[in-house]
Amino acid sequence: MKKVALSQVKDDLSKYLRIAEKDGLVITRHGKPAGVLVGFATEEDWFDYQLENDPRFLERIERARRSLRNGRGVKLEDVLLDKRRGTKR
Repeated sequence: MKKVALSQVKDDLSKYLRIAEKDGLVITRHGKPAGVLVGFATEEDWFDYQLENDPRFLERIERARRSLRNGRGVKLEDVLLDKRRGTKR
């Protein structure tokens, strides 16, 4: 991540948002990290960001992983095989 001073960001926010679309920016105040600027090139990037930072979604993922570790779940290969056969689980 690139670092940029708060004073620069304040002077040209649009420019730094465009830069942040490619890679997040660390905004510094007096040379020390003060925040992060994250840009989104597309609506899909925004959606992905929301999911990646939603505690409810992250908990569902963790529950699913625990379930798989405990031997509960269905292999993708089995789902695809069932689909080809026209059967449902």
